Amino acid sequence: MLEKTTRMNFLFDFYQSLLTPKQRSYMELYYLEDYSLGEIAEEYEISRQAVYDNIKRTEAMLEEYEYKLLLFEKFQTRKQLINQCKELVKENEPLSRLLSELEKLE
Repeated sequence: MLEKTTRMNFLFDFYQSLLTPKQRSYMELYYLEDYSLGEIAEEYEISRQAVYDNIKRTEAMLEEYEYKLLLFEKFQTRKQLINQCKELVKENEPLSRLLSELEKLE
């Protein structure tokens, strides 16, 4: 479950601007604020099932965006390559500094 939560948080970070305000709100409350389905339902005065359905549809949308755009996958690959480069240039201060600057752009 933690792995799914982490993945959804990353996908949400990358694709939240493509979601409706309601979808963003539900996802923020559920994944970032750790609200239960019941708490979200109470907050919005709707059924728990409606919240569940909305979150599941939004998760599917995020996965579809990732399937098409691959922003998260590319991010992970860049992080791995930067870490490998850091290992290779540990002794070279100027290159190490450049890599740190590059990493800040992520």
